[in-house]
Amino acid sequence: MKTVPFKTLYTGARIPAIGLGTFGSDKYTSDQIAEAVIDAANIGYRHFDCASVYSNEPQVGEALETVIRSGVPRQDLFVTSKLWNNHHDEKDVVHAFEKTLADLRLDYLDLFLIHWPFPNYHAPKVDVTSRDPHAKPYIHENYMKTWRQLEGLFKRGLVRHIGTSNMTIPKLKLLLRDAEIRPASNEMELHPHFQQPELFDFVIENGMVPIGYCPLGSPSRPERDRTPEDTVDVEDPVIEEIATRLGMTPAAVCIAWAVQRGQVPIPFSVKRHQYEDSFNAAVSCPLSEPDMSALAGIDQNCRLIKGQVFLWEGASGWEALWDE
Repeated sequence: MKTVPFKTLYTGARIPAIGLGTFGSDKYTSDQIAEAVIDAANIGYRHFDCASVYSNEPQVGEALETVIRSGVPRQDLFVTSKLWNNHHDEKDVVHAFEKTLADLRLDYLDLFLIHWPFPNYHAPKVDVTSRDPHAKPYIHENYMKTWRQLEGLFKRGLVRHIGTSNMTIPKLKLLLRDAEIRPASNEMELHPHFQQPELFDFVIENGMVPIGYCPLGSPSRPERDRTPEDTVDVEDPVIEEIATRLGMTPAAVCIAWAVQRGQVPIPFSVKRHQYEDSFNAAVSCPLSEPDMSALAGIDQNCRLIKGQVFLWEGASGWEALWDE
């Protein structure tokens, strides 16, 4: 079995340089995703990215239990989950975490993230025009109350690292100023057409590991998350040329680029040939310096997950979520 490379967190712990996402994108059942977790572990995956809002943690937990019983030591796994927006209140954080821990059938998590920096709720599968009448912009004082609860979970040994997701530089600056226990990572959209160089550099310079979702440009994302101006990474001529020359798929080029650049991609798939292809690309890291330079040049600043459903009344547009 091939061994996946690792990145080192500020604690000295290691995080596998590729993970398997578990967001089914409305297209796959919880059981299909659980089966993929078991098979991916057989291939060599040790990092699994979960979230309560994906509505499949009980099934993923059964899969993780199967993986551990098959002989993979718990300490070799790296399991992430996330706090959903309707549980930001101080009184709700611990309960939500405990449910996630029970659903995943684990004694601790390796990483627990605040999924979005807003407590703005939306019902599952709503249209992007849907709005929560109680939605609010980012309020740092409230975010820190939520963060203090995560710090408490860390101090109790229930989670080894805490972190952020979908944050921006201004928000992270405030958190880094006020946190007692600093974030170990920031999960963010990252793919060749959306490289976020300023945020990427800021995250690394401040001792966090960037975890990249949508690493292939999310070709299976729900229709509600698609807009006419979206580009398609795997159809980019530069990616296609590299893939043809190296005998790779365009998706594998995206994964290799991510790992060699320094982020941790978390592609999702329930199809063995796809998640095995991604794993092999992460392990082999085949891209040359000229290849990496060429890929750096195709950034389109194309954000795919815009987050419109989290907007508050009076917001100018989805850009307000990202401090743009």
